[in-house]
Amino acid sequence: MAKLTRSTHPAPVFPEKILQFGTGVLLRGLPDYLVQKANSEGRFEGSIVIVKSTDSQTDEFSEQDNLYTVAVRGLQQGKEVSENTIVSAISRVLAAQTQWNDVLVLARNPKLQIILSNTTEIGLNYVEESIFQHPPQSFPAKLTAFLYERFRSVGGSKAKGLIVIPTELVTDNGLKLRDAVEQLAQFNELGKLFTKWLKFHVRFCNSLVDRIVTRPTESAQQLVQQETGYEDHLLTFTEPYHLWAIEGDDRVRQTLSFAGPSTPQIIIDEDINFYKERKLRVLNGTHTLTMPLGYLLGLETVADEMVHPAMSTFIESLMLKEIVPTVPNYGIPGMDKAAVEQFANDVLDRFRNPHLDHLLLNISLQQTTKMQARNVATLQRYYEQFHQVPNLMALGFAAYLLFMKAVREEKGQFFGEIPLPSGGKLNYPIRDDKAGYFYGDWKTVRKGVPSTVQPFVKSVLSDVTIWQTDLAILPGFVEAVAQYLNDMLASGVEKTLTKALS
Repeated sequence: MAKLTRSTHPAPVFPEKILQFGTGVLLRGLPDYLVQKANSEGRFEGSIVIVKSTDSQTDEFSEQDNLYTVAVRGLQQGKEVSENTIVSAISRVLAAQTQWNDVLVLARNPKLQIILSNTTEIGLNYVEESIFQHPPQSFPAKLTAFLYERFRSVGGSKAKGLIVIPTELVTDNGLKLRDAVEQLAQFNELGKLFTKWLKFHVRFCNSLVDRIVTRPTESAQQLVQQETGYEDHLLTFTEPYHLWAIEGDDRVRQTLSFAGPSTPQIIIDEDINFYKERKLRVLNGTHTLTMPLGYLLGLETVADEMVHPAMSTFIESLMLKEIVPTVPNYGIPGMDKAAVEQFANDVLDRFRNPHLDHLLLNISLQQTTKMQARNVATLQRYYEQFHQVPNLMALGFAAYLLFMKAVREEKGQFFGEIPLPSGGKLNYPIRDDKAGYFYGDWKTVRKGVPSTVQPFVKSVLSDVTIWQTDLAILPGFVEAVAQYLNDMLASGVEKTLTKALS
């Protein structure tokens, strides 16, 4: 079978308008995919230069002439979607370790307009270092070096300013990156004129990306290759739903010409808090409140949860009846209650997608931090609106406490345990900074002594250092969580869930 290349699949080459730090699947499956769509419709006509920082190997791209396929699979408004798109928007992939001079030369390109990034969540942090290394180590230092080279080549020109859009899943990612760059400019003594150009002519935009993008399983890859008739070692799997919300003004709208009326999935607005809040509460919050229950039932993926009768009912009811009503309503079309409800129904379609292996154990990473960030405000808002215990949230919280019950520690790693139908037991890693805290607190709960459960629950819920508030003061919440936890310890998770839904 032939490999995907420009010889077998000719594609136009456009001027290089975008510099992208990162080669990961999220960038390939969302921003790069959207640029490709715009190019094919004649709305942008620009290409992307990628900088790879992790190592110096770029063969996987060069061997395919920087082409790759995005395979979209899943449900959208109840309908099955299957689409293959060849992305030809990438012109080059440069290795920072060995081609840093080539990256700096790109800074002098007058047609360059936009910088994108997706590093790690800590990749936007400020690190005190010289930007004159080849290359600098941290991403903010690489970006500062690039921007300084740009400034030197254009003489501080307003017309040659840039739009910088980080896509890392960090609150106010644009502001955080700007702060790091400004600190690096000061540490490296880059001068007042550069600082002025940076302030007025380089726009850092907060952004929110929402799309599940994965690498395909071996069987899925073979199926797609049979469909397309070519080999693609960069094949990228994704869901139909996608959203890219960017905080920006008219200048940003004008520069990002790949966004427009035909791409409602790209939202450019001076305030994107509605979209951040909606995703955080409805999508992320539901994941965090349901993952422990699903995993303790012996399920492996989100799609497994959605074919489990009781679990799918729990997820839908929790989302639609207890979370959606608490999301702030901006009262304008597209930012109102109807938009939240439509998003929730889209999320349920996404959860049902059998083509994506969204592992529950991956969702469990830093579960305590996620629970605080995603669900504490939702819980408080529910009480403010309804003045009663949200029973499904209470069950989800009780399952979280049970999931955090470690049975052993090995070299600082804690492990939980669930019983198997065969009679054996399965150990799982608890990858949470608070695992040691719970390991100690769970020792206060004595097996077969229900009266020890409620003091444990109250102790955890009242810990302000974890929740940034005292959750034990919410009327009836301690009692409800303790009752569900007692039921799971005595009768098992499945019976407790079935009883709660009856």
